[in-house]
Amino acid sequence: MKVVRFSELGESVREAMQGARWILLEQDELQHALSALMFAELDGVLVAVDHRTSTPDNGLWQRAVHLLLVSEKEDAEKIQQKSGITKVISSDNATLEDYLW
Repeated sequence: MKVVRFSELGESVREAMQGARWILLEQDELQHALSALMFAELDGVLVAVDHRTSTPDNGLWQRAVHLLLVSEKEDAEKIQQKSGITKVISSDNATLEDYLW
């Protein structure tokens, strides 16, 4: 299973994502990842976001996300219901890779 990190994509985002099953993002990268999120949706690449350093804010970015990792202080079930994200996990110790499918 090919997994790519947004920080490693380089200039040709879509080309670098070719054949990937997942793209992984840190919460601070969301503001710069619009094209990656768009291409992920078009090309069938699943999106995972590590959002443990603050409470996730509502936004269009959530439509593209399949896996969201939040701090244990957050209510994962509430976030999942509110956002429509497929899987929301509360954990301060896990990594995104622990929950990829």
